Amino acid sequence: MSNNEFIRTKVTDIFDVINKDANEYIPSFEAEETGTVISVSSGIARVSGLPHAGYEELLRFPNNLYGIAFNLDATEIGVVLLGEDKNLRTGDPVSRTGRVTDVPVGNGLLGRVINPLGEPQDGKGSVAVTKRLPIERPAPAIMQRAPVATPLQTGLKVVDALIPVGRGQRELILGDRQTGKTTIALDTILNQHDKNVLCVYCAIGQQAASLAKVVAALNEHNAMEYTVIVATEGNNPPGLLYIAPYAATSIAEYFMEQGRDVLIIYDDLTNHARAYRELSLLLRRPPGREAFPGDIFYIHSRLLERSTQLNDENGGGSLTALPIIETEAQNISAYIPTNLISITDGQLYLSPKLFDMSVLPAVDIGRSVSRVGGKAQLKAYRKLAGNLKLEYAQFEELETFARFGMHMDVNTQKIIEHGKRIRECLKQPEMQPLPVMEQLIILLALSKELLDDVPEAKIPAAEKALQQLADNMPDSIVDEWIGQSALSPEHENYLLNSMTKILEPFYNIQ
Repeated sequence: MSNNEFIRTKVTDIFDVINKDANEYIPSFEAEETGTVISVSSGIARVSGLPHAGYEELLRFPNNLYGIAFNLDATEIGVVLLGEDKNLRTGDPVSRTGRVTDVPVGNGLLGRVINPLGEPQDGKGSVAVTKRLPIERPAPAIMQRAPVATPLQTGLKVVDALIPVGRGQRELILGDRQTGKTTIALDTILNQHDKNVLCVYCAIGQQAASLAKVVAALNEHNAMEYTVIVATEGNNPPGLLYIAPYAATSIAEYFMEQGRDVLIIYDDLTNHARAYRELSLLLRRPPGREAFPGDIFYIHSRLLERSTQLNDENGGGSLTALPIIETEAQNISAYIPTNLISITDGQLYLSPKLFDMSVLPAVDIGRSVSRVGGKAQLKAYRKLAGNLKLEYAQFEELETFARFGMHMDVNTQKIIEHGKRIRECLKQPEMQPLPVMEQLIILLALSKELLDDVPEAKIPAAEKALQQLADNMPDSIVDEWIGQSALSPEHENYLLNSMTKILEPFYNIQ
């Protein structure tokens, strides 16, 4: 066969294959609904067309930019953009995706810093996950929940003893700027080491320097191995700030539905409310009190209602929320603080006056409360701290009169001196959460007034000495103390004698 015949044969075979594939090919058509951008402003786009778009549906813009359909008006759609709009122009096409905003979830997120869209922000490469969940999900039904009865130890004496937090509870942390709100949250995360509790830290509109400090602190104490950070900065589009807590909650819910105990920190919901107010005003929604839209209560309530303790039939996992709110000039009756106080199960109020006095953490015991209370507290705490709050309140009342140089009788002076020791013992350095037994030893010494004769300046050193006793405590006493509300007389006498010997060097030393 000549070369020309060979070539003609090969060409014929190729055409036969092409004709066969063409005859067997059945074209498929997929309708795509598209619209047009008619205006762009700070984080907002108005779109015409898309008559079948649904509420909160994800819309696709050019340059891999996405947005959420927020306002469904008769002639246009108000879209919240989830990225920078500097390259978006009037007349650009926009199309539907047919799905709502979702976020990747899974064990691959542990130890990572991501944004609310699941994109890595820590320079460690792509995130290895196989599942995505919508950021907006219904809260568990009442019949799927169980009572909050297991303590979530924060490692802070003032919280664990007087304002206990349970797994599945929502405890608000509020106070003015720079009073230590984030520090309390970080101490709680650090204290979950080896306690089988996973943590999600959601930074909403934080400064880059503050966020870097948080990441560095968690890395330094090896807490990132059980923590996920969902980060947004103040210069991010308001749409990202708005979806951040919902995305973080979906990540936490995935672990909860696997039967795990999870702690989530929202730092802070003040920035979240301001971002939503900005979006609402740009979308021309009617302003209400303090220019916030009327549904500002609902956006936080539907977020925090997702935190709960599931019953055994649903895996038994829990999601504990510590939302943070910033007050202005100690005004806890402002619009957003009032909303959050009514939604949550209690609050930790941080006083700037205590902060200025170097009483850290600056928790105002009189204004702080846990509505779950002793039901989510170890029995040993209830026995020792039962009268502590009342004694401290009496001390604060009497201390006010003592400042005026009034003459005090012996009993009143004793109450004041005892109160001063309580205040000193409730102080705690940051990033140093205490184990349960070390806290109980200090509380036992307080309740038995063993520290009343120790000078205030020597209280920190005396505490250190008592903590060493806790580290060397016999297992039989530890098991009894943790499992029951009180120690046996023999064990209590043993501890009291041991503490008295330890504290003897500190008595009457000026």
